Amino acid sequence: MTALITTARGRTLQLPEPLAWEMCYTAGVPCDSFWLRCPWEEPGEDLGQWKSFAADHQGERVFTGVVDECEVTWDRNGAVLEVSGRGMAALLLDNEAQGQDYETAALEDILSGHVSPYGIRLAQPAALPPVSRFSVATGSSEWSVLYEFARYHAGVSPRFDREGRLVLTGWTGCENLEITDATPVTGLVLRERRYGVLSEIWVRDRTRQAVERVENTAFLQNGGTCRRIMTMPGRSDFKTMRYSGQFQLDKSAAGLVRQEIAVPILFYGRPGDLLSLHRSGWGKNGSWRVVGTRVTCGSQGGQTVLELAAPDVVI
Repeated sequence: MTALITTARGRTLQLPEPLAWEMCYTAGVPCDSFWLRCPWEEPGEDLGQWKSFAADHQGERVFTGVVDECEVTWDRNGAVLEVSGRGMAALLLDNEAQGQDYETAALEDILSGHVSPYGIRLAQPAALPPVSRFSVATGSSEWSVLYEFARYHAGVSPRFDREGRLVLTGWTGCENLEITDATPVTGLVLRERRYGVLSEIWVRDRTRQAVERVENTAFLQNGGTCRRIMTMPGRSDFKTMRYSGQFQLDKSAAGLVRQEIAVPILFYGRPGDLLSLHRSGWGKNGSWRVVGTRVTCGSQGGQTVLELAAPDVVI
């Protein structure tokens, strides 16, 4: 692993070979994150100027992000440096957008006003339709502006690749993985979490004095009860109401069933990949979507932990 730091003044330095590290990749938020520990022999280095982080593994860029925290500790064995931070989505999450209304917002408007100013570029060209009467609420983060434009109106969940580039093309370019009895799996976890799953949403339209109810029938039949009431802004129609309500139900249900699979291979899979699981004696075989990966390496070796959700998961 080669770890690189870029300072606020544009200087690039390579860190010593890490003693241990962890890199987490997601399909949106919470955003990607990293942590590493390495020997340190530069007591005069101004860590406060460390701005961005990048890592290469076997000639391939595997992380690009921002530095959040640095810590140096000394003891009788010498000095050790720990650095942690997040992916490029952190720049959009940390910055508040200026409230404004677009008569018609095109993708170019969103990128130039809310993404490009932070040095973020697209991984590949995207074709998202323009949105009429698009509003940016005061207090919104730049990420929420991008997410609302891309996800609510185009059905695309924005995410970042390992080079720190914004991806707005859905799950294109993802791989098909297969885990069978022959795969060197070191751990399997099945998690069913009811907390946070919504059973129904009432969507209120104040203009028409109408209330539309959307239900998660399967969750209700299993005894789930968690209702939310949403109030739509003015000028909303039935299609907008139902989409918003159904979308919130589907998004909450995405976390109901999750699996984790540990494989002693570094960088095995990426968020978005489809995985076919076939293990003897395991009750949750079938097709799954990789929604997160955690890659770790230390004195005991390295591994990748895949987080799996339903193939049509709503992010």
